[in-house]
Amino acid sequence: MLVLSISSLKGGVGKTSVTLGLASAAYNRGIPTLVVDMDPQADSSTGLDVPTSTRVDIADVLAAPKSQKILSEAIIPSGWVGDKLGQLDVISGSPRAAEFDRPSLSERYLRRLEDALSRVAQGYRLVLIDCPPSLNGLTRTAWTASNRVAVVTEPSLFSVAAADRALRAADELRQRGTSDIQPLGLVVNRVRSGSNEHDYRITEMREMFGPLVLNPPLAERAVMQQAQGSARPIHTWPGKPAEEVATSFDTLLERALRSENIRPRKPQDQ
Repeated sequence: MLVLSISSLKGGVGKTSVTLGLASAAYNRGIPTLVVDMDPQADSSTGLDVPTSTRVDIADVLAAPKSQKILSEAIIPSGWVGDKLGQLDVISGSPRAAEFDRPSLSERYLRRLEDALSRVAQGYRLVLIDCPPSLNGLTRTAWTASNRVAVVTEPSLFSVAAADRALRAADELRQRGTSDIQPLGLVVNRVRSGSNEHDYRITEMREMFGPLVLNPPLAERAVMQQAQGSARPIHTWPGKPAEEVATSFDTLLERALRSENIRPRKPQDQ
């Protein structure tokens, strides 16, 4: 089971859109997937056609991570698949999760999601965690449970700086021994064709981060917002622009799945 956090330390860069695009790609390939909505705004839940007023949600899972009963009740099928549990499931977000977003949490608290996910490891090939746009408790809890983190950015000065902070923070968490998380890379989102500023910033990112800048960059397309507004996967949206966006997410998903075979070198190998 690959556990992938989708993160950004700057709001408004399309982190949830990337989560939904990857979920669409996984569903299109028939990969059993669980989406965990850690963001108290619960936008991923809305985009996956899941009510944000479910009786049991991520806040309950974090409050009682060892309760199999609560975990089972919290996992519900995405509206994309109807009532077919096991294909594309969701643990819905909740404003109540904000109580776990404190800047300082003990290691025991940070391992709560990891404890919960260990109880569903046999049921899914992929777990996607949509993190809040901050580096407080919820994001660090998600990273502690994850194998990889995809940092979403856009080609602007402040977003590049936020991406750098996110990569440094993930490295610090790993060096402290709290998590084995490794960066999947930077997902450059909302790229406008023909923009000199965007071209400049993408070149800057490639100079700063090298191969961590993932291909392809994601073009800014209205179809992505249209599909989200209709709570439908981008892979089912008609038209050539939607097909191009879907293909980009297929490529990113394949990169994520291949990353499982890339193991960090042991200290004695370095």
